[in-house]
Amino acid sequence: MPNLLYAYGVLALAIVFEVTATTLLQKSEQFTRPLPTAGMVIFYVLSFYLMSQSLKVLPLGIAYAVWCGFGIILTAGIGVFVLKQGLDFYAVLGIGMILGGVLVLNLLSNSTGHS
Repeated sequence: MPNLLYAYGVLALAIVFEVTATTLLQKSEQFTRPLPTAGMVIFYVLSFYLMSQSLKVLPLGIAYAVWCGFGIILTAGIGVFVLKQGLDFYAVLGIGMILGGVLVLNLLSNSTGHS
């Protein structure tokens, strides 16, 4: 059975692939551009496969919270810095609260498997 470090590493890679797929979703222009659309499908499939591997060790709720939290943060960052989409104060505040929640889960909760 894989260890905790491996599970979090695989989950991190799954998050990167998911964020890449989501960025390609934007670039696919509603599935009208074949290469970004194909890349999107490939990266989503890889992402879900890696997520499933992390679930060999991590509880589903924790893995999904980390997946969503960091996915939101990274996707918002790509939106701002790559796609030139703006975020107002409340968007930044909300994303900060999501980051805080992920940190609380991983640093303070005994549910993560690393008590």
